[in-house]
Amino acid sequence: MSHRRNVVTLLLLFASLSAIAQSFTVSSNKRYLMKDGKPFFWLGDTAWELFHRLDREEASFYLEKRAAQGFTVIQAVALAEFDGLNVPNPYGDKPLIDNDLTKPNEAYFKHVDFIVDKAAAVGLNIAFLPTWGDKVFKSTWGKGPEVFNADNAMVYGKWLGNRYKNHKNIIWVLGGDRNPRKGANDLAIWRAMAAGIEAGVGGAGNAMITFHPQPNKEGSGEWFHGDNWLDFNMFQTGHCRDATVYDNIKGAYDRQPTKPVLDGEPIYEDHPVCFNADENGTSSAYDVRKSAYLDLFAGAFGHTYGCHDIWQMYSPNREAVNGPHIFWQQAVDLPGARQMTFVRKLIESRPITDRIPDQSIIVENDLASHDRIQATRGNDYIFVYTATGKTFSVNSGKISGEQLTAFWYDPRNGKIKEIGKTDNKSIKTYTPPTSGYGQDWILVLDDASKNFKMP
Repeated sequence: MSHRRNVVTLLLLFASLSAIAQSFTVSSNKRYLMKDGKPFFWLGDTAWELFHRLDREEASFYLEKRAAQGFTVIQAVALAEFDGLNVPNPYGDKPLIDNDLTKPNEAYFKHVDFIVDKAAAVGLNIAFLPTWGDKVFKSTWGKGPEVFNADNAMVYGKWLGNRYKNHKNIIWVLGGDRNPRKGANDLAIWRAMAAGIEAGVGGAGNAMITFHPQPNKEGSGEWFHGDNWLDFNMFQTGHCRDATVYDNIKGAYDRQPTKPVLDGEPIYEDHPVCFNADENGTSSAYDVRKSAYLDLFAGAFGHTYGCHDIWQMYSPNREAVNGPHIFWQQAVDLPGARQMTFVRKLIESRPITDRIPDQSIIVENDLASHDRIQATRGNDYIFVYTATGKTFSVNSGKISGEQLTAFWYDPRNGKIKEIGKTDNKSIKTYTPPTSGYGQDWILVLDDASKNFKMP
């Protein structure tokens, strides 16, 4: 009887451990994320105001739309940017009682719970920001108020971690568009919040955590690369056209110890370019498409799309920032968002975890950002992105196979233009079907013996 009781006790213990063990892990080569033991492709959307501005019917519409479009991650903020402490959600609830981080408002977080659960029900994951950064450091923009210190950050983080420890679709994102100030207490606050989350979910290793900075050359790694709680590095490369995002990504990719890297906020669709639409115009589907492929082929494990009208959930009678053009309900169908489906289809069509950046594949490997040609490969396939359809040459012997199967992948519609078979023994030159501004293409080369399916 005693032996039987011990077995039951062990089974209950294992059940409780599995209840808190995260579904997200880092791959064995430290380059990718896994979910439930399988390679996970992060295709994100910046819905920063999702918890704060949308009611349940609106949130359900948005999440169902993004799930149908192939997105896998939604980035949203609990203590939101638009005066998120003092302006209530659609049900009249504020997140904190008396703006006290030790007194979360249950009614507000029940609405957050609904959205997190709805996301899980439609197959989406939530990149969960406990707060926008202006609650730590207001700077010259953001409404604050600054309410965090290291002590209450720990308490708040632990409360959140405990609340969501059994939700398998949560990835934690600290920072919220702020870079820690030198000489300030910011680093201690973020580290305390990370420690609190880990304690809340059941200990280190049970939470997948990163940090969302403002634009900088090193991303989150500038401050936290050596911290054990930082599972992967995140960049914000900002809202200017033709930023050299590939250099930032590759720099983080090469840092030691090895950690996965992601661009968590690139140029948004329908955004004033460099915040100056009068001089630079508004960003297009081509801008966001180019950013995605350059990021991924430079070594990112996934990519976040963003839209200027959606991050702020622009709608009538709402405060707006930087001149959004259309309400969020229409913006969900902008072409750049729909074309992210084809990004995911391409990446997932070939083995994910052995893919590496490799500019030695192409002869013309140092073109300026507007004409950039970027290459990546697995053991038995190659992807080459050409931003303006320029002709380029591919060096031989970079992957397995005596013979290669070649085709063009159109990032605008996901269609294929077959090239045919070629040997893997000499330099080959490839000319895309079209060229010029907005005429980007991906060359796919496969080891013919693998018989990969078309994306």
